Parts: sequence; structure tokens; C-alpha cells
Amino acid sequence: MMTLQAPSGLGAALGSPLVMMVIVMGIFYVMLILPQQRQRKKLQAMLSALKAGDKVITNGGIYGVINGIDGDTVILKIADTGSSPVKIRIARSAITQVEASEDAK
Repeated sequence: MMTLQAPSGLGAALGSPLVMMVIVMGIFYVMLILPQQRQRKKLQAMLSALKAGDKVITNGGIYGVINGIDGDTVILKIADTGSSPVKIRIARSAITQVEASEDAK
């Protein structure tokens, strides 16, 4: 009578459910989590580098020029109406993009 032997070596190790789960988790980390962390760091660097006079776009689609920064809030000038400009106070985290200045082009 012939006895069946369990596979041994590299083939058996790769067939293990635990090893396969570790490989899948590694792929998720490289494909999803790592790029998201890089994007978050880039956004935080952009927000910390904001200064008065920067042209920005908010996550609500409002275009404006930073008039002043007060901690976690920003005074954004959104329109000039004759004698007085229209200014709003928004959270610094609501800014999603800094427009490139014409000097940089």
C-alpha cells in the first residue's frame, strides 16, 4: 500500500493560508496605504507652507487669496466689491490646492 506524503519545501510554504494572507496584506500596504500616507504628508506640507498672498482653492470650490492666517483658520479674500473686499474665515484644512503664480510659469 502506498502512503501519501505531505508536500515539503517552497511549494508547501507558499500554499499555507497564513503565508498567502501575509502576501495579500503586503500588497494592500504597498498599493493602498503607502500612497495615501505620502499624499497626506504632501498635503500637510502644503498647508504648513501657506502664507498671505497665496492664491488657493478650497474643497468647496471657492477661489481666493489668503489675506491672513490665524492658527488653524485662514482669512480668505474672495472678491473685491468697490470699496471693501469680501473676506471669509475658513479652516486651514479646507484648502486643497495652491494655484501656481504667474511668476512661476
